[in-house]
Amino acid sequence: MTKTKKGRAVKLGSEIQRLRKKAGLSLDELAKQTGLTEDYLAKIEEETEIPPVGAMLQISRVLSLDAGKLLSRAETQDRNRQKREGLKKRKSSYAYKTLAPGGATMHLKAFMVTIDPKQDHDMVEYRHEGEEFIHVLAGKVVVTVGENEYRLAQGKSLHFNSAIPHMLRNPGDVKTELIVVLYTP
Repeated sequence: MTKTKKGRAVKLGSEIQRLRKKAGLSLDELAKQTGLTEDYLAKIEEETEIPPVGAMLQISRVLSLDAGKLLSRAETQDRNRQKREGLKKRKSSYAYKTLAPGGATMHLKAFMVTIDPKQDHDMVEYRHEGEEFIHVLAGKVVVTVGENEYRLAQGKSLHFNSAIPHMLRNPGDVKTELIVVLYTP
């Protein structure tokens, strides 16, 4: 949750739903424009799923939003949910933090991403317009881009076309920490 200017708490899913309706889009239309399923988008709006960075970028682009602001709301909502659940492990096996919030007109977005040991990102694969740069700060990550698999250890980087389906996996026994920079045209 985040606070509006009037001090009311706003949930991420409710805000996405409000903005989708304001744009005159049905869930089906938003699904077609983002490449996400209608069912998955409904779960986001119902607050049963917190979307990963790639999904947030796709939703933000279609709704003409600043992805950084929307991601900050997702981070706040996730922290609040963890507090309510007594810090119970989240359903998703990763977390992300916006490193450069704001800038609706900016083309670069930077994130700190952590993936728990022996875990994949929650969704099967991501795909979004632009380019992506990943740098491993700690641990290991396997990045699958299309049919290619890249195994990166601490200090290694990868730059790729993010329109190609891709996914991340932590094959190691320790938490993986990444800097992920996205360029969206």
